[in-house]
Amino acid sequence: MLLKPISEAQGKYKMSKVLEVTGLEGGYGSVQILYGIDLYVDQGEFVTIIGPNGCGKSTFLKVVFGLTTLHNGTVSHNAADISGWRTDKLVKRGIAYVPQVDNVFPSLSVKENLLMGGIDLKSDEISIGIDRSLKMFPDMKYRMNDLAASLSGGERQMLAISRALISNPSFLMLDEPTAALSPRYQQEILANIDNLRNDGISVLVVEQNARLSLARSDRGYIFSSGKVAYSGNAEDILRDPEIGRYFLGLNSSGRE
Repeated sequence: MLLKPISEAQGKYKMSKVLEVTGLEGGYGSVQILYGIDLYVDQGEFVTIIGPNGCGKSTFLKVVFGLTTLHNGTVSHNAADISGWRTDKLVKRGIAYVPQVDNVFPSLSVKENLLMGGIDLKSDEISIGIDRSLKMFPDMKYRMNDLAASLSGGERQMLAISRALISNPSFLMLDEPTAALSPRYQQEILANIDNLRNDGISVLVVEQNARLSLARSDRGYIFSSGKVAYSGNAEDILRDPEIGRYFLGLNSSGRE
């Protein structure tokens, strides 16, 4: 393989770490899903986690964001230990999370959903956040008074990401942002996520559409059975034939 085990790959990167996870073990209550995860995201990076269904990718994001049980290990944000913090404290610290499902309030309008994202902010801060979101997803300005339930899958994802951005985070985690979307929306969503780095937002994405996300990423992690199997440059992951066969759905010729 072109990739190196994670312990070797990590040593190449010396930038400021926005997120650093060491020896993380966790799951749902007493049920352990994750076993000794080591992972980091540098300032300004786009990092993608891939792996088969049930390998712990989504659980990892939930543990980091305080939604499931942390058993052991540490989670640091900008060198401060945030292990086991409540989600509201994490949001105030500049961390945002967009889940794969149930990520909008369907009975509320688009505007009301956005306002919920800034429930603890001043009115002028909310206005700035909404303006920023509408510049990112301009189609949303024509749907502000529509119920979120009336939006398409792609529009719901745009709304979910926009609401997460209202709090002006510096670090954003997203779980399967392109799941079940059309190719057009897949490209648009990931392009906009990538562009967030221009605003100083570091990004960690769990994504089944591995090749599409890795093509925009700096680095990638491959999860398997609740552990990190490999880590390396995204370009190396995409070019590795063995990784392609087992994790990217490619045959020996490099085609799907």
